[in-house]
Amino acid sequence: MKTNLNRIGVVGTTSWGTTLAIIMARKGLSVTLLARSQEEADRLNLDRENKKLLPGFHFPKHLVVTTNANEALLESHFTVIAVPSKTFRSNLQGIKINLNPSTVIISATKGLESDSGLRMSEIIEQELSPPLNSRVCVLSGPNLSTEIADGVPALTVLASNDTALSIAAQSALMTHTFRIYTTSDVIGVELAGALKNIVAIGAGICDGLGYGNNAKAAFVTRGLAEITKVGIHAGADPMTFAGLAGLGDLMATSSSSLSRNRYLGEELGRGKTVEEIRESMHNVTEGVDSTVAALIMADKYNVDMPITKTVYRILFEGLDPSTAAKELLARTPQPE
Repeated sequence: MKTNLNRIGVVGTTSWGTTLAIIMARKGLSVTLLARSQEEADRLNLDRENKKLLPGFHFPKHLVVTTNANEALLESHFTVIAVPSKTFRSNLQGIKINLNPSTVIISATKGLESDSGLRMSEIIEQELSPPLNSRVCVLSGPNLSTEIADGVPALTVLASNDTALSIAAQSALMTHTFRIYTTSDVIGVELAGALKNIVAIGAGICDGLGYGNNAKAAFVTRGLAEITKVGIHAGADPMTFAGLAGLGDLMATSSSSLSRNRYLGEELGRGKTVEEIRESMHNVTEGVDSTVAALIMADKYNVDMPITKTVYRILFEGLDPSTAAKELLARTPQPE
């Protein structure tokens, strides 16, 4: 099988998938973006931008869009998967026969499978055969796609059990404004990237309720402690949650107006329903499904997650946000 070291296949025309395709093509790498339909591919190739999800950012000449998985993936040295967690498994099932046996798979999806609680790398391990299922890196950090596409400085983390793979992927993706660090803590990076979205929803609720900076800072801090706790039980390094994939991403997602999960929470705090909010949004809010998956993990590891349970009740059981805040404040006093 021929492998082109300068060729990248990107699965997913999401805002993040499009951003990664753009920044790699700007480096002069040959990037093929795999679209879901011929209509979408034709539109993106004609417009030379993703007007729906990432308007205003022109596609470099080295970036092409196709629906042909062989064209996108068969000779690519790196395969970036940037699809919603809800469709990650089905997308992987659809492309696995087209993957280059020597490719490095980079999961850029920040989420958990809602009905199983599995991380994306665990899904890859289930769906792909050796040696492909061991040639995996995961990418996560404070990475708001619009800022990165705009060339605003940003940092992120690549995790892999194989140091050589993470270094190779680091070289391919890193630019003069997008700095990448490597780590071997795959579990921590994936869980931090997924679980912080739950906290970001709650932080948005604080904003929507007008609770101020003290309440929001306290909520985010306690939320970070909660997701770190379950991460440790799952085998993650607690220091990962204090780094870019944890605290860094949580700061960005909980405070930025570009954050979809924070926006969802803010609108909930203002009295709108989940259905109303999501119908008005083009992008996926991963924190909703991650809340379900997190409680599966909490049950598995026998970890108490009061913040996550409360966010779940707001999202799925119609609990009034102001009532939820009162319930959290009224919990039995305990040491920090």
